[in-house]
Amino acid sequence: VRAWPTLVLIDPLGSVVAQFSGEGHAHAIDATIAELVKVHEAAGTLIRGADVFIAPPPPRSIYRQPGKATLIDQATLLVSDSANHRLVITDPANPNAIVRTIGAGSRGLRDGSATEAQFNEPYGVLRLPDEIATQVGYDLVVADSVNHALRGVVLATGAVTTVAGTGEQWMQGDASHGDARTTRLSTPWDVAWYDGRVVVAMAGEHRIWSFDPVASTVEVFAGTTNEGLVDGARDQAWFAQPSAVVSDGEVLWVVDSETSAIRRIEGDSVSSPIGHGLFDFGHVDGAASEALLQHPLGAAVLPDGSLVIADSYNGAVRRYDPSTETVTTIARDLREPSDVVYLPESATLLVVESAAGALTAIPIAAGERVESERLRTSRPAITVAPGAVTIEVIFEPPPGEKRDDRYGPSTQLVVSASPAGLISAGAGTTSDLVREIQVEAVAAEGVLHVAAKGASCDDTGGDPDAHAACHIHQQDWGVPIVIDPAGDRVVRLVLSGGDPASQ
Repeated sequence: VRAWPTLVLIDPLGSVVAQFSGEGHAHAIDATIAELVKVHEAAGTLIRGADVFIAPPPPRSIYRQPGKATLIDQATLLVSDSANHRLVITDPANPNAIVRTIGAGSRGLRDGSATEAQFNEPYGVLRLPDEIATQVGYDLVVADSVNHALRGVVLATGAVTTVAGTGEQWMQGDASHGDARTTRLSTPWDVAWYDGRVVVAMAGEHRIWSFDPVASTVEVFAGTTNEGLVDGARDQAWFAQPSAVVSDGEVLWVVDSETSAIRRIEGDSVSSPIGHGLFDFGHVDGAASEALLQHPLGAAVLPDGSLVIADSYNGAVRRYDPSTETVTTIARDLREPSDVVYLPESATLLVVESAAGALTAIPIAAGERVESERLRTSRPAITVAPGAVTIEVIFEPPPGEKRDDRYGPSTQLVVSASPAGLISAGAGTTSDLVREIQVEAVAAEGVLHVAAKGASCDDTGGDPDAHAACHIHQQDWGVPIVIDPAGDRVVRLVLSGGDPASQ
């Protein structure tokens, strides 16, 4: 050690014992530590042994990170035991005890009997209407997330078949409609019955898809693959990791996790009664337009039309009442709730506590109003000159990977701005990650909205027998800017690789 800063010895209980500055204090330090050892041995506060913390074993549970739950009938509850790669059928009155299981309990993609079939982190489960189930020959549709597939399950026997998806992840350039069994999907997270079809929260590429089980076809229902919160027409809206879909028959509610938002789809229109964007989150109740959630994952519609929400990172269950446009908190101190189920016979809720590996019954209380933190992930404003400005997004595939250009350009760049008129030219979507825009001084400051994607695959060196894993790199930036004639004429952002300091 060339430089000797001050060394401070702190008692394990937090008190400063001694300070040493400069060189030549080795013996004094040893003596002080020896004295501390004697004191704590006598007090019984010194524990000798391994210096690596070993976490205590988790509480015993039949579940391992359960994801979703579905009430099949009044006496049957189905739970997706996600990290155990199986489905558990249980009694809603005793939800933490197994009645029977579906799936071998090991990670894989295999069709077959209840004991042979394999899932890979299954989440949402839907029971099809009886007339549809009779036509297709299976009762349940399961969002098998990591397999990028929808699975059909015969409830009586537990037999499993793959009804949509190929097991490979959808990539930019792939078909987004067509035969269900030959079209790739991307991390389906939840399923619901709406408007005569199965709607799918396709978390992996930020859209809502639909599946027609009778025709065995899939198509995009809403979204553009751009990540963010943009309302409007269904085919123009932006979502961000939609993780739950529920319907009362008239409205399709989407729990949009990355924007901490609740989205409403009715007809061709998408709106957001709760949520402000990718960078705003917190635990705030009151008027829905001002309320904040934090990475919600599940929801259920109550008989009065209100929506209960599993607000995972707040450890809470929230209630949104569309008739009054208000949000309240009805339960707190839960361990990462990932779903909530309404039990009509007891008029209670079952909450899936993912981090606790348990389902917990709670009453539907009137709720309280919480005014906690308003949080925003923000970046400092940059100064930009009016006129021609170049936006450059750096995309370098990680080591051992190469750009995936099998189906066309491997990149996409979407640029817009607020307020309106801030960009007079250069907005829109292209495959080139370098774009010149024309900035107009319509206001002293504003926000550039930049969304970029890049696709890469493992570099197998041309081996035709190798199966490369492929990846989507995606980022959405809200870049605050100040307009100044002396400002920069280049805005550089890093999607992958490059120098992080240049962001």
